Amino acid sequence: MPKGRRDVLLRVANVNPASVTTHTDRVLYSAIGVFILLYFVYATIGGAAFIDAGSNYQHPWYRWLVGPMVAAGVVAYDRAVVGRVAISYEQLESTDPQHFLRKPTFALYAGRLGLALLFAVLITEPLMLSRYQGEIDARLNEVHNQQLSRIDRTGVVGTYAARIEALKRETAADDAVVSGLTDRAAQKRQDARKLYQQAVTDSAGDGVTRAAGCPSGGSCDQLVRRSRSLDDEATALDVQAGRLLDTQRAAREARSEEQVELTRRIAEQREANEVAVKADAGFGARTAAMWHLVTSDFWGVGVFYLGITLLLVALDCAAVGLKFASRGNGYERNEARIARRREHEATLIHEREIQDARTYGEAMARVVADGIEAATHDAEVARDSAERASAVLRTSVVVPPEIRRLSSHNGRHHRPVHAEFRHGTDEAGRHRSPLRALPSEPE
Repeated sequence: MPKGRRDVLLRVANVNPASVTTHTDRVLYSAIGVFILLYFVYATIGGAAFIDAGSNYQHPWYRWLVGPMVAAGVVAYDRAVVGRVAISYEQLESTDPQHFLRKPTFALYAGRLGLALLFAVLITEPLMLSRYQGEIDARLNEVHNQQLSRIDRTGVVGTYAARIEALKRETAADDAVVSGLTDRAAQKRQDARKLYQQAVTDSAGDGVTRAAGCPSGGSCDQLVRRSRSLDDEATALDVQAGRLLDTQRAAREARSEEQVELTRRIAEQREANEVAVKADAGFGARTAAMWHLVTSDFWGVGVFYLGITLLLVALDCAAVGLKFASRGNGYERNEARIARRREHEATLIHEREIQDARTYGEAMARVVADGIEAATHDAEVARDSAERASAVLRTSVVVPPEIRRLSSHNGRHHRPVHAEFRHGTDEAGRHRSPLRALPSEPE
């Protein structure tokens, strides 16, 4: 295989191909690159399955956008873990390989493994829910029916149903009163028919008296009278029942309307409850149903669930596990040598720059001190020269006493020199002609 193609898997594993110098390390990190590529496909499908499970398996189109992003994040984490080498920057001058790498800590391993397991569980669980979708749907249907039954008993539907039963009992009570009257009327009519039949039998000579005909005051006549009296009483009871129905009509209509309204509300509430309960089929509900299946039927579902889950978790942790197992190999030592050499060179250069800066500062301080000393010396020379020139001038030029008096103040007099001249000339006659050259003093 050409070298460029062999380096592709090393680049996928975030490994520097230049530091992979042995066949063992090349095979190791190539295998890590293969696991990372496989895991990218696995994480893409898992992320899409997570979005699909969260939408009650409506198969939204954007799940294939979320899946690759989740996979890219997990793969980036794995590449960061695999490509990281714990280099020790202490004792940079040492060439002992034991000083190249830092000692691993339990927290570092636990943190990396914990994050890898977290990613694995979050991505593996949606795949398992998709695998057992049929069993989970059956369990959710059972759970939803139980919820609907409980809501009908204890919720607002139960309240409405109890009110309808109370209205029915009130209507039944009214019907019982009316039916009592009508039953009594019917019984009286039945008794009247029996008495009349006895009267007819008696009139035919087949009665108790064995006398034919129905003379006034006789047994037959009494039976007829009693029959007619019972018919009248039955008619009165029917009239009373009719009047009672008239008085109950308004209450019956009100109860009937209330029953219709309550029935409509019950239908609406049951429809709303069914929609709400059926909507409770997201990721959490399916996970709970999956756990119920695992615990209730461990040998039928739980064993395969745990086996597949552990297999997928092992696939996720394979890259990180190989990284942990290969700590301190030739690749990491090569990377540590390069990094430690660069750090050592940078440290030496930094020390040299600090030393140069100190030397430069000392030289600049020395130059400034010499300049100040030379300037001080020049100022003293100029002052001495000025004093000598002044002395020579005083000895070689004839100066009037007034000028001598003024010059004795070292130039710090209160009035200008021309004022002194003007004052002297005013005393001599206030002339303004310029002074003529004074005669030299006799030797």
